[in-house]
Amino acid sequence: MTVVSEPIVRKKLADEVFARLKLMIETGELKAGDEMPSERELMERYGVGRPAIREAMQALAGKGLVEISHGERARVLHITAESIIRQVDLPAKLMLSGSSDSLEHLKSARIFFERGMVREAAAKATPAHIAELRALLDKQKESLGDADAFIDADMEFHQCIARISGNPIFAAVSGAMLGWLKSYHTEMLIWTGRENFTLAEHEEIIRAIEKGDADLAERAMIKHLERSRALYALKGQK
Repeated sequence: MTVVSEPIVRKKLADEVFARLKLMIETGELKAGDEMPSERELMERYGVGRPAIREAMQALAGKGLVEISHGERARVLHITAESIIRQVDLPAKLMLSGSSDSLEHLKSARIFFERGMVREAAAKATPAHIAELRALLDKQKESLGDADAFIDADMEFHQCIARISGNPIFAAVSGAMLGWLKSYHTEMLIWTGRENFTLAEHEEIIRAIEKGDADLAERAMIKHLERSRALYALKGQK
């Protein structure tokens, strides 16, 4: 009979402290907004040194579970869709920077996502929502000639459409995708006349949403994003 080797791996002290603190958060013993126990308390409770406690705290912060501020105790964070998605922000940007295929996949995903968002907006938009979209369009017009401000207003416009859904996960996904795309867009917007196409298309989208016509709104959004997708490119691939 062959004996299968199953060696027991000894955990690092910091990993064990991390697991115990994470369990306290998961079970509700520590709730959002609560201060974490002090380093001294944890050292005494677990019988470990300060380095293990600090490493565990940094790991919790890296998972988005606590916030560490200089000179203050760490606090348990309130978990939101936005804070969860923010955890993949850096890896997503690194992935995009290394592959033109990944950027194309993100552009396609954005079009698929925003088609649904604009249909939701057409079904749910109130007069207040329409007024907000028009105010953002005016802000974008006022930003002509300033590429960064124009892009920021453009992002706000699309995020506003996602927020109309009333679903915070949609809003968080919208903000993340727009943020990941931003660094590939700004340089391209200096092309003369491109901004006016964007403004006209945004006006068309608003009118369709205001009419409550989901099909018309979707067509307007597809036209807008398919035309503008060429404005996003990796550096050196214009």
